[in-house]
Amino acid sequence: MRPGILFALLWPLALMAAPPLGQPLPRLTLSGADGGRLDGRPWRSDELTGKVHILFYVDPDARGDNPELEHALRAQGFPLDRFQSVAVINMAATWLPDFVLEGLLDEKQKAYPRTLYIKDLRKRLVALWGLDDDSYDVLLLDRGGRVLAYHHGPLNAEARKALIARTWRAIGR
Repeated sequence: MRPGILFALLWPLALMAAPPLGQPLPRLTLSGADGGRLDGRPWRSDELTGKVHILFYVDPDARGDNPELEHALRAQGFPLDRFQSVAVINMAATWLPDFVLEGLLDEKQKAYPRTLYIKDLRKRLVALWGLDDDSYDVLLLDRGGRVLAYHHGPLNAEARKALIARTWRAIGR
């Protein structure tokens, strides 16, 4: 089969897997064997309301895919009372042992205390929200938890600028 035909057949499946723009994400809880907060407490997706959120869903092997975006977001100085960043780590997407990743995450949490770090041990966000596996996904959520934007993989300069502008609009600069 020619690559173009294969792409045409698989493209609708890829579209179906993306998070629903303009709608809230299906509720989920990460706890116990599924993951959760670094301190072992559960994390619930309904916490993604009340503020504008940027959620990163990151395969540890792709953690270096968006350093320019991470730097640009930190430089914005978004108001803490209206903005929160959350990094959910797809722990099942890498060959690295969990104890190594947990050490790295503890260091990241100390270095970036404004970001909430969460572990997804069983790819629950891939299955339930349609996020990309083995990738670096970025979601922008409004105060009601509705998806305003979704990107996967490295963002170019234009996409970074658009995401930051959309974030400021959602916050209500």
